[in-house]
Amino acid sequence: MRKMIAIAATLAVVSTQFAYASSDAAWNALLAKANGSCIGQSRMDTPEASAPVVFDDSIGKVAVLLRGSIGKNKSKVNLLCLYDKKSGKASIEEFRWLGK
Repeated sequence: MRKMIAIAATLAVVSTQFAYASSDAAWNALLAKANGSCIGQSRMDTPEASAPVVFDDSIGKVAVLLRGSIGKNKSKVNLLCLYDKKSGKASIEEFRWLGK
């Protein structure tokens, strides 16, 4: 009887941990929102986007690197986008790789 109770308790603890894990659909939705917000805010014609980099929950951000041209200039620019998971807002800044 004690074995049955111990097994049941263990299964209950293990199953509650899995209940809080995000599903693949939830991750895909988050990454689609991050990419969409970053690309939309970049004002680039047809940007190349990196795979999103997801920081842990204490940071709450997703980073996306974008490369493309903006407006009539047509010279390539590099942008770093930080998407806030909680607010759904994206912040974008231009960056230069190692001074180039």
